[in-house]
Amino acid sequence: MKAFRWSVWGRGMGLAALLWGMPVPVEAVEVVVSIKPLHGLVAAVMGGEGTPKLLIQGTVSEHTYALRPSDARLLSKAELMFWGGVGLEGFLARPLENLAPKAVKVALLEAAGVSRLPVRAGGVWEEEGHDHGHGHDHDPGDRAEHGETPGLADPHAWLDPRNAMAMGKAIAEALAAVDPAHAARYQANATGLIQRLEALDRQLEQDLAPVRQRPYIVFHDAYHYFEHRYALGTVGSIMVHPERPPGARRIQEIAARVAETRAVCLFTEPQYSPRLAETVAASHPVRIGVLDPLGAALKEGPELYFELMRSLSGALIQCLKP
Repeated sequence: MKAFRWSVWGRGMGLAALLWGMPVPVEAVEVVVSIKPLHGLVAAVMGGEGTPKLLIQGTVSEHTYALRPSDARLLSKAELMFWGGVGLEGFLARPLENLAPKAVKVALLEAAGVSRLPVRAGGVWEEEGHDHGHGHDHDPGDRAEHGETPGLADPHAWLDPRNAMAMGKAIAEALAAVDPAHAARYQANATGLIQRLEALDRQLEQDLAPVRQRPYIVFHDAYHYFEHRYALGTVGSIMVHPERPPGARRIQEIAARVAETRAVCLFTEPQYSPRLAETVAASHPVRIGVLDPLGAALKEGPELYFELMRSLSGALIQCLKP
């Protein structure tokens, strides 16, 4: 069922309503968002002015997703499309041009104020959290020493609350441009969202401080922004490329890394099979936890981003605590 707003001078106004001065239903702007974390931010800024549609649902990776006919229909109706960008959901680039040619497309990873980190080279790197203070960026030379690849940006930028704040501003601006009648509402909602994100950032820093120096390995390198923001002790990832499963040599390298760094935890993800992590853990005394950068098990909506970030923090603390 369509969502409606009531307005005398809205779109779709009939002659009878003009003559009698009665309110008429106006269809809400059709907004589509690619992934759950971005959808949560958009839903928070929209408030009561319609409900954004979510494209990728369930325990599916944004790196390997394949569009369905229902997705094509959803995109064909979109007036405003929020996505990360080609570096995150590359599969969407052509469909957005072909299926949603008239939609306003906003790549939130490219929004003003979003800070980008380079992709880390390979799947084994130095303990970044052990070498810099909270919230400080490396210069290019430092990043090269830490196994990072200059020029190629990591697309998981929403996992730093400061980036989420910048995205909130960009979302409000895009909504106001498409729906200027409610610009003040969008701006007020964005202001409230940013205030909540600032409080969340402070709380996460405080909660994660006791496990900051504990070494661990993730399933794939999706958490660079989270780890960088809170100076955590990650030492590598099982998978170098999310689209390609690792071979026997890669598993041996990770097992050696676990032994070398005395990693406390190996983290799997609900979007992938846990067998690889279990294979490594079978020969080394390491705990297994679960991290989910998308919030696959969480209910979509304006609270999802906050629940996602607290869930990541809680999973890390639970597995890494002494």
